[in-house]
Amino acid sequence: MEASGKHAVLLVNTGTPSAPTPKAVRSYLKRFLGNRRIVPVNPFIWWFILHFAILPKRAKASARKYQEIWTPEGSPFALAHHALERGVAEELLARGHDVDVRVAMSFDAPRTHDVIRELRKEGCSRLTVLPLYPQSAFSTTYVVKDDVKSAVRGRRLRESTDIIDDYHANATYIRAIAASIRHAGFDPNSDDRLLFSYHSIPLADIDAGDTYELQTSATSLHVANELGLERSRWTIGYQCRFDKNREWLMPSTSDILQRWAEVGGGRVFVVCPNFAVDCLETLYDVQRVLKPAYLERRRAAGHPTDMGSFVYVPCLGNSKAHVRVLCDVLKGAIQ
Repeated sequence: MEASGKHAVLLVNTGTPSAPTPKAVRSYLKRFLGNRRIVPVNPFIWWFILHFAILPKRAKASARKYQEIWTPEGSPFALAHHALERGVAEELLARGHDVDVRVAMSFDAPRTHDVIRELRKEGCSRLTVLPLYPQSAFSTTYVVKDDVKSAVRGRRLRESTDIIDDYHANATYIRAIAASIRHAGFDPNSDDRLLFSYHSIPLADIDAGDTYELQTSATSLHVANELGLERSRWTIGYQCRFDKNREWLMPSTSDILQRWAEVGGGRVFVVCPNFAVDCLETLYDVQRVLKPAYLERRRAAGHPTDMGSFVYVPCLGNSKAHVRVLCDVLKGAIQ
């Protein structure tokens, strides 16, 4: 490969099925659940469990969920990433950085390997990879690292590839999350409560050295301080446990919401800071499962309720604020 001096930035996320159909969802889940960082048991045993027990049922169930959040233009997740790619490229250029910005996915097109191969053919001699996971985990950021290392192994690009581990405490990111909470209507001077909900991970990963829990705690504390909140006004929960055969990072978001619903009190705001872009776990799980369950539980407990009792704070997505966050995170690597 010719070292032309071309610098590329790769924004990487998990991915989304190509269509809200059982076939497309099955293909996506097969790649996702077959990754060595995700496999919960012996790979040989897991292959049979995955293909004969999980995929036949989960593909159909998940497809129905995706159908509820799909838009006429396609996957909201994919659409947001396309817009984010354009936004980051334009902002970096405005700041004087002539770099090629691309989006890639770990388990969906455009795949990380394919994008890196394409960049190499175009003469890229320097690559900066930013996994879109503010808090690093074995099952997210390390999957990206595996893919990138495999794609550049034995080639000149390997020596000039930077991977940004996380940005959980980046000041611009913290301010953007706090601003999004305020924009959603949260009043620090009222009895509003704030729930930081993060994707859960197996406790076995923490035992193996994963610092994800420490990072989620730090992010939450920084945002709460930015909002000027007392500790009694906010807490942390974890959602999206994959299976029941392992111990997962707790407490669960659903348990916290159940307790808050029974106690009553002011409005509940739920924010998911480790999701860069709204996806099935936020658009469906939070808004179409957790929210109705919370309102029903609150109503059953005899507390006044309306749709304003539960407020979901959207992810930063393709907003200008998010573009500024990512450019700020990238600036040290591309100068």
